[in-house]
Amino acid sequence: MILTWILLLWTSFFASFKQGEGPVFKGGRKDMAKFISENLIYPGFSKQNCIQGTIEVSFKLTREGKVFGSKVQKGMGIDLDEEALRIVRLTSGKWNMPASFDTTTVLVMPVSFSLSDSNCATRSPAEIRDAINAYRAQEELTGAITNFYAKREQNNFSAEDEQKILRLKEQLGYDDEFIDDLIEQARKKLKQGDKDGSCEDLQFVRKIGSNKADRLIEASCK
Repeated sequence: MILTWILLLWTSFFASFKQGEGPVFKGGRKDMAKFISENLIYPGFSKQNCIQGTIEVSFKLTREGKVFGSKVQKGMGIDLDEEALRIVRLTSGKWNMPASFDTTTVLVMPVSFSLSDSNCATRSPAEIRDAINAYRAQEELTGAITNFYAKREQNNFSAEDEQKILRLKEQLGYDDEFIDDLIEQARKKLKQGDKDGSCEDLQFVRKIGSNKADRLIEASCK
């Protein structure tokens, strides 16, 4: 990700307010850019498929500078949306609030994702569109996997269905390496103070039929 793009896009957020009227990130623009640079985790699917772009997240701030009501206002329907939303939520409590600020004001924060990998220069727009469509299709298939394991917990499954799900997991790449990478990502989020994001990753490991994250879930997600 290119830091100059972060500065440019996040500066546009400040430009929407007159001086002294809007919320200010503690430490100013440079600290905000540093915060994003240190905490943003480029989503695996988009990174692998050279998907880049800007995601707009809307949110509100309390008098204490806490983020609430956050949602993706303009996204791509892929994992970039989730990471942009996570980053904005991580800024909660890091805002200085003017006494006169209206807390019903909806703020919009653009979060830019950009890759400097030279291999991405050869990707055509058509290939990127295909990758985005593949992600959305994969989400539907993932739903079939998580539904199966939810039913299995209630002993409502057949051996034939289980074999189909195992083949589907193999097709989608939900193997030990994928699970280990996701757990490592969850650990990073936990160190950042993002308990919700970390536990979401760990619970996903459980939902696709693995017990590898169980200890971390017990220790960190209660």
